[in-house]
Amino acid sequence: MDKILNNLGLCQRAKGVISGEEMVEEYLKANKVYYIFLANDASKNTQKRVFDKAKYYNVEVDNSYSSDEISAAIGKVGRMVVGITNSGFVKILKK
Repeated sequence: MDKILNNLGLCQRAKGVISGEEMVEEYLKANKVYYIFLANDASKNTQKRVFDKAKYYNVEVDNSYSSDEISAAIGKVGRMVVGITNSGFVKILKK
């Protein structure tokens, strides 16, 4: 597992992560998401919806990982969309 995924797991343990498309969209609307991980194997419809919402709210999206990799990093099964809710963790993830 690479460094970014390890740090994503750290964010999860520190309660700085939300997962699931609906939760991420809800937090986006409240301006509480600072970075999004989108699985590269998510459906085209999900990818379009997340990219469009993220662009509207000016949030960066990383889609370089599969759902299996993201799910393993946060310790949950079948996650396609994960949002980072702590701006401090975004700095760590971007290093």
